[in-house]
Amino acid sequence: MSDAVSEAAAQAAGDTWVAVSRLVRRLRELDAEGDLSSGQASVLVRLAKHGPASASELAAAERVRPQSMAAIVQALERAGLVERHRDPEDGRRQLVTLTEPGRERRLDDRRAREAWLARALQEHCTEAQLRTITEAMALLDAVAQS
Repeated sequence: MSDAVSEAAAQAAGDTWVAVSRLVRRLRELDAEGDLSSGQASVLVRLAKHGPASASELAAAERVRPQSMAAIVQALERAGLVERHRDPEDGRRQLVTLTEPGRERRLDDRRAREAWLARALQEHCTEAQLRTITEAMALLDAVAQS
């Protein structure tokens, strides 16, 4: 089987990369969590998606030094957005978990970003274009999961 891709596939990949990158940058600009660093916001997202984790697991996942992650976790803990508990399977380890205010913060941020995107799409697209975007996103999601 050949590794060559068609010109259409290469063009679609490039266009998708550019559009998704711009969209991600724009959504980050809308950061409702302005008082949090990008590292802190990223940890909240990770905990919301994947559940409790040790600081060392978070550091590895976020590709930062353990000392940097310790500072991030401490700041989030001071803000009341996370808490640490002993790991029930290994009492020497502590797990970082979202608090209820931490969960609410994540939901509020996501709602704000989705609302902005919905308004922007409505302003710039016809109903037919919105259906096309929905179909394209389903295809991209299938590619991402393959």
